[in-house]
Amino acid sequence: MSSEALHALKTYRQLLKAIKKHIGKEDYKKHFSEFIMLEFQKNSNLSDQSSIQQKIKLAHDYTFLLNSVHHHKDLLFSYNIAVDRSDEMKRILGKSAASVGLQLPDVYQS
Repeated sequence: MSSEALHALKTYRQLLKAIKKHIGKEDYKKHFSEFIMLEFQKNSNLSDQSSIQQKIKLAHDYTFLLNSVHHHKDLLFSYNIAVDRSDEMKRILGKSAASVGLQLPDVYQS
């Protein structure tokens, strides 16, 4: 496998991981990951190096965008800037409960 193919595979995996983490993997959100899979399959036979590089860069940039937007949102939550604190508290309580193997009571479930 060429270094170009390994780079494309690494970018593909990172993008799918970002989609699962930030968009979700529920059935009604599957079209995001399916679109990415189809695009990578459709472009797997490209021979033009500049086109390949451009598409890999696009995928890498989109991955970076997804991760950055959600990191920014997390920072806004932590600084309490123009966001609803109840969502943050649910998230913090959920993480705390999950860390000891528990689930939140129904009152806190969305």
